[in-house]
Formats: sequence, C-alpha cells, structure tokens
Amino acid sequence: MIVHDRLYIDGDLVEPAGSGTIEVLNPYTEEVAGRVPEATEADVDRAVAAARRAFESDWSRLPVAERAEILGRASAGINARLDDLTRLITTEMGSPYSWCMFGQVLAPTMVLDYYAELGKSFELEETRAGMFGEVVVRREPLGVAAAVVPWNVPIFVTILKLAPAILSGCTVVLKPAPETPLSAYDLHEIFAEAGLPKGVLNIVPAGREVGEHLVTHPGIDKVGFTGSTAAGKRIAALCGERLRPCTLELGGKSAAIVLDDADLASTVQGIIDGGILNNGQACVAQTRILAPRGRYDEVVDALTEAVAAQVVGDPMDPATQIGPLVADRQRDRVLGYIDQGKNEGARITTGGGRPSLDRGYFVEPTVFADVTNDMTIAREEIFGPVLSVLSYDSLDDAVAIANDSPYGLSGSVWSADGAAAADVARRIDTGTVTVNHFGMAFGAPFGGYKDSGLGRELGPEGVEAYMQKKSISLSPNPAG
Repeated sequence: MIVHDRLYIDGDLVEPAGSGTIEVLNPYTEEVAGRVPEATEADVDRAVAAARRAFESDWSRLPVAERAEILGRASAGINARLDDLTRLITTEMGSPYSWCMFGQVLAPTMVLDYYAELGKSFELEETRAGMFGEVVVRREPLGVAAAVVPWNVPIFVTILKLAPAILSGCTVVLKPAPETPLSAYDLHEIFAEAGLPKGVLNIVPAGREVGEHLVTHPGIDKVGFTGSTAAGKRIAALCGERLRPCTLELGGKSAAIVLDDADLASTVQGIIDGGILNNGQACVAQTRILAPRGRYDEVVDALTEAVAAQVVGDPMDPATQIGPLVADRQRDRVLGYIDQGKNEGARITTGGGRPSLDRGYFVEPTVFADVTNDMTIAREEIFGPVLSVLSYDSLDDAVAIANDSPYGLSGSVWSADGAAAADVARRIDTGTVTVNHFGMAFGAPFGGYKDSGLGRELGPEGVEAYMQKKSISLSPNPAG
C-alpha cells in the first residue's frame, strides 16, 4: 500500500495541519490501495501564501523560453516513469492498462511538448497602430491559480491547467480529487526534478469544503476547474461574486452522427473508441449515436456486436478493454440510469447489468436502441460504458437532435465524404467536433458550449486564460 504522510507545499513535504486522512480504494480489488493526508483550510492558506511568494519572486519575470524548458524536462520525466504511472492510475481509478498508458500518461507528455515548443516563440508584447501613436499590448500572468481537477484522468487534466499556467508565469495550488491523489505526488517529484522552483506548484488533496475554501481564497487570482456541471455552476457563482476569472470544463452528452454513406466497419470502431473510453468515464464521450433511419438496424447490430465483444476484467491485464468504475457509488449511479432507460421504453441490445465477476465496481458495456432524445439516458451524462442509439430522418433532423442538448463539449461526424461531414460539423453547437476519427488536437482550443463550460484550454488560448492584457499607448512625439 502507498502511504504519504505529508503535503507538498513550498517545495517541501511538510506536516499537515490536521490529522485527517484520505483512503484510496482500488476499484478492482475494493481494497485500500493508498493513504494521503487530508488538507485543511490552514494547509490551503499556507499553500496559497507559498504560491504568492513564488509568484512575486523572479519566477513571473523569468523568460518564457526558460519556463518552457521546464515543461520539456517534465515531459521527459513522465516518459521515464511511463509504466509506473500507468499502473498507479489503473490502481487508483480502474482505467484499463492498455488505454491508460496512452490516454492517461502519454497524452500529458504531448501537451507538455506542445507548450514547451510554443514557449520558444510565445511573445509577451506586440505593437499595434493606435489613434495617437503606437500601442504596446502586453501579456502578464494573472498571479496565483487554483487548479481543481477530477478523478477520471487525473494527470492529463492537471497538465491541461499546469502547463499553460507555468508557461504564463503563474503559480499553482492544485487540489486533486480525493479518489486519485496518489499520482499527484509523483507529479510533484517529476516537476521538482525538472527544475520547477519551490512554491510554483503546491498540492492539497481534499474534499469539497476545503476545495471551496481554495476557490474563494482572497489570495487566488484565477480558478481552473474540470468536473460536473453542477459543481462548475457553483464555482462560477463564487468567482463571479469576486470578479475572479475562471475556466470551467464541465460535462458532456456528445453526439456521433453517422451519415448515410458511412463505412460501418471503421465508424463503429471509432465510435467505440470515443464512446466507452476509460470505462465510459470521459466528459468527451460520444454517447448519443445518431443513425439514419434507413440504416438504423444495421448500425444498432454493428454496435451491439462490437460492444458485446469488449473484454471486461482486471484493468491491469493488457487484454482488458473495460475495467471497473471508480467507486461503488458510480456503479450504482450508472445502473440507476440503465434502469431508468428501460423504464422509459428504451431497449437494451447488450449489457445492462453487472458482469459475473467476484469483485470490482463493474458495469457491463451497454447499448440502448429505440432511444428518443427526450429520454433521460439521452439528456443526462451517465459517465459509464453506456451508448444510446437514436434515429434521424434527414440531415437537418440529425443536426437538430445533436443540438437539442443542454451540453456542447464534443461530437463527431462519420461519412465517406469528408468535406460533407465537415459541413455538418460546422452546424453542431459544440466546442470540438471530429470528422471520421476521435481525438483531441492539443494545439487547438478545447472547451464547451452551453452547460459544458466557460473558456478554453489547450492551444495558445490555454495560455491566454492565465494571462491578462495591458495596453501601453506611446506618445506620437518621440521626445514625449
């Protein structure tokens, strides 16, 4: 069992102010896998003070290119621990080893590499023409950032906030989720070895109440949050009261639109890749499958066959494709949605229950047919391996169904005609749409419409989210 008895604050492992602990359960064995201190409000105060001192030191004035070099070294540090980190996250939250290595560990290195490269050319100032002379538009870091991250992809989401914050010159107080704090300790070691100055990153594992203390702390200048829409709305309200900028990446109920000419063999594999990745615990999951009425049965049959063939079991086994959900409460939540889908008239074509395994918080990968867009399973984020197949009559109908959602985070369009699919993608009210594949472009902005969030991460926009702009209007008279 992994046991940490200290908190990482101001570059050192320090005694926590309280005596509480957080136990980490392995969702496959249902046994305690680790233990960390539970940070208190006093620990948050100390972490914010350390971050403030670091920000006001030379850190925020360091050349961007030098901060970028730290990111590059951190990427190499993660790569050096590839297997260890994969096993750790699989232990923490049940992500299948085969997917975890890429989606949970290698993907963060790609984000770090992107920002390390961007930092070589990122300009803090640009000159524009003004009414009275030249205007210098200057980018400056916001200050101390709070990063509040979820349990489903703990390192990846942390890097989405930490990398641009570091590049901008901000300092960070990170609150990992109580379910997955162990990997945060490895991350602090990696960044310390990469040369990150003390106080730039501080880590306070805690629950919701202490997290709210962090978000509302007077020493915080910016909040980056990934999690549920309900929690995001609460954070938005708290930040709004304080006129504090926040970036919120929230829930999703994304549509995968299968056009009439789509090749089902490649389409179904792509939908599975995007629909039940990470055991279905992904905000970008493509869980509403929109099929043309003339090919509806064909799409349902193909999806049913492919989902039924998914290997469910020990997440450490490289052959496993579907592991356990993160906790018993999450399993119960997903099973509750499955019951609701049946009660509202949807038809299960595969799955729908718990597999016959002796242990683990498992739910069978499930496909629902005969789903209409007013059903609960089509409206609400389930966060489990459950796909709903809906029918449409025309292209306009497909677009209307896709857009008839409180969410707008991701989506995909599948067609033999890539240009036609891209035209459909332009009509979807969502922050990211892929055509004939599923994935994320780390150099492009990522975020949501509607209840899926505010602001953008990734790309240059991700750095801009941690900076503010100052305009310096120069005199037209050189002597003035």
